[in-house]
Amino acid sequence: MRTKGGDFIWFDGQFVKWEEATVPVTTHALHYGTSVFEGIRAYPSKNNLHIFRLREHMERLRRSASIYSIRVDYTASELEDAAIALLKKNGIKESCYIRPMAFVGQHGIDLNVTTRSPTHAVILVFPFAKYFREEGINACISTWRRINDSSTPPMAKAAGNYLNSILATQECNRNGYHESVMLDLYGNVSEAPGENIFVVRDNKIYTPHVGCSALDGITRDTAIIIARSLGYDVIERPISRTELYMANEIFLTGTAAEITAIVNLDGRAVGNGKEGNITNQVRVTYSKIVSAEITKYSGWLTPVW
Repeated sequence: MRTKGGDFIWFDGQFVKWEEATVPVTTHALHYGTSVFEGIRAYPSKNNLHIFRLREHMERLRRSASIYSIRVDYTASELEDAAIALLKKNGIKESCYIRPMAFVGQHGIDLNVTTRSPTHAVILVFPFAKYFREEGINACISTWRRINDSSTPPMAKAAGNYLNSILATQECNRNGYHESVMLDLYGNVSEAPGENIFVVRDNKIYTPHVGCSALDGITRDTAIIIARSLGYDVIERPISRTELYMANEIFLTGTAAEITAIVNLDGRAVGNGKEGNITNQVRVTYSKIVSAEITKYSGWLTPVW
């Protein structure tokens, strides 16, 4: 964090002042990346603040932790309650980002992490608005391949996985792009460094299935449900690099990115070089859902106040 978020952080069941939420330099997660996390958004409505798909995020945090035998001493429900209480403690009523984490503490320097290893759970929150430009972004195909399930589980939202994403992001930024698109080990489209990807061709929507080293994203799932409710076919399958250049539209999905169009890829305009109609429909519907304007999906929203 470059700047301070809320005044308090939830740390192992207690509210701790932001400046006092510290760990020893010998913390195992600092040395070996033994940490899992989530990114969750909360949005203001006319009379409340709603956390989007809170239960699904907390359940995925626990699943990610289980892959690495990182013990989480709190149920999904307890973590949900902690997140709500933290927002209230900090008096937050604006658009914000919630970051829960579970990590290995004073385990020692060996790598044999087990469910008996000491662990910690943390939730922090900070104000957050737009991550990317609403009008769309420029992207490039990264030369760095996405991690593969044969070496590191891509479906676990583990901190160490994002070293791979950092390399791809550094590369695209050096070359003047906003974001990159990563291919999997076999050369098929996987995802962006922090987002899932969708391709629109001939009024059909395609997205890589999770077997292409893609994270099983919660915003990805949301976009699929929205698109199908709008009457579009959504097909999960391998997507070749060339299909990106032939796409009518391309968009990314993620907690931070929400729904963001890629309007230029590798210096080539995607479609007419502007956000496409289908992307716009999905994005606008998503915005209405998270701000509690569409009651059909109210089950995805957890009120804070």
